[in-house]
Amino acid sequence: MSGLRLAIGLMSGTSMDGVDVALIETDGRAVGAFRPTQFRPYSDEERAALRAALAAGPALKDRWERPPVVAEAERIVTEAHADAVRAFMVQNGLTADAVAVVGFHGQTVFHAPGRGLTIQIGDGLALARALGIRVVYDFRSADVAAGGEGAPLVPAYHAALVARAGLKFPAAVLNIGGVANLTWIGGPGEGAEDLVAFDTGPGNALIDDWCHSRTERPVDSDGRLAAKGRVDPAVLDRLLAHPYFIAKPPKSLDRNAFSAAPCEALSTADGAATLTAFTAAAVARSLDLVPERPGSLVVAGGGAHNPTLMRMIAERANTEVIAASDIGWSTDFLEAQAFGFLAVRHLEGLPISFPGTTGVAQPTGGGVLAVP
Repeated sequence: MSGLRLAIGLMSGTSMDGVDVALIETDGRAVGAFRPTQFRPYSDEERAALRAALAAGPALKDRWERPPVVAEAERIVTEAHADAVRAFMVQNGLTADAVAVVGFHGQTVFHAPGRGLTIQIGDGLALARALGIRVVYDFRSADVAAGGEGAPLVPAYHAALVARAGLKFPAAVLNIGGVANLTWIGGPGEGAEDLVAFDTGPGNALIDDWCHSRTERPVDSDGRLAAKGRVDPAVLDRLLAHPYFIAKPPKSLDRNAFSAAPCEALSTADGAATLTAFTAAAVARSLDLVPERPGSLVVAGGGAHNPTLMRMIAERANTEVIAASDIGWSTDFLEAQAFGFLAVRHLEGLPISFPGTTGVAQPTGGGVLAVP
């Protein structure tokens, strides 16, 4: 495979637990090699600042609007990413001239494509200058400006992974972060008949928020709390009555599109169980919306570490459910790898979104290049 470049991908997802750093070798079309990964957690103070910016997001009218609480969060995000990359490079003996590009997703604070608005905070130029490496950032706005959903953006990488693993078509990849997203891969191409993707519904966000409010713990570790509870069928039906689940793709969500309010009368354990079942049931419903049921569903992201959630998905999916780690993929760093991959696609002039993934009229490029 010629034309391979080393790229660093960065991801700070809707779970807001920290910065994922991943090194990948790629030409933007295929994956040459997986390289080291590293995680830099957010401190409690940093996470509180991000939550404050997230709360301010719905009031923003422009993607460049930065009231003080959002500006402070952007500074924190940028500095945390710079700190994470510098530590990663020292740990792995990398120099700036060895890395072709950094793919910097930033932190989403608001996503409303219906309003033509998606906001990711993080100063790409400041990061490029801090690292002395080219940075591609602001991946979503071009797609939204072209009439797309602006999400999900990882399907091109999912397709490259499926091809590398030799999985039979059709196959599907599910990433469970704060929001869960699905990519259906029907064949080796990038047309609407080969690639369909959309957000399935809640991922970890509601479960995390429930645990934070009821137990002051940030997550339901290993799904233990949900495993102790019982799913309330009436509450689950109420949650699944949301019109999003019958809307046809392409479609995408903001982290706060759903509320745990219907669970308020439940015990802490029963609420966790019901919200976990909600995520699983939303995934199952999404598999009814793709052109053909996939023979396998590969699950990555933080949710893949939750055995209660994985069991509930397997019970409902009516297909083989495979943990990403079982076929040699990264469970935790797949999205970070994806943004390294997408940064190289930007350098190569390749599209990152497609009619079947975000609803754009034609394959569309994305990202802004910052040169130090």
